[in-house]
Amino acid sequence: MNALTHARNAYAKTSTATHTPRGIEYQVVARVTHRLKSAAQKGDAGFAELAAAIADNRRLWTALAADVARSGNGLPEDLRARILYLAEFTTQHSRAVLDGRASAAPLLEVNSAVLRGLRQEAPQP
Repeated sequence: MNALTHARNAYAKTSTATHTPRGIEYQVVARVTHRLKSAAQKGDAGFAELAAAIADNRRLWTALAADVARSGNGLPEDLRARILYLAEFTTQHSRAVLDGRASAAPLLEVNSAVLRGLRQEAPQP
């Protein structure tokens, strides 16, 4: 092996990415939120896509609720209660969106707030 090969190997990016649980949560919420937003922007023409995105969003919130409901969850009790409330809100509001009685905007706002929290960013005024 020559010096150039050694240098490349020493300074090459590692191929194994490390992800924290918080980073993984952020990626999942961001992906679902992006799909929801994209579908909502299409209006009536994107209803099937919106319904699929809402189903994914509901699965996400069901998983979050199940996680914070388990006894070994390390989050503060107040935060756990707020997540459970948001999961219930998401379920109810999703029904209203699918029935044509409400906009998807509040679902996007909730997910965006969660993303800010995961990023530890203060809300924008």
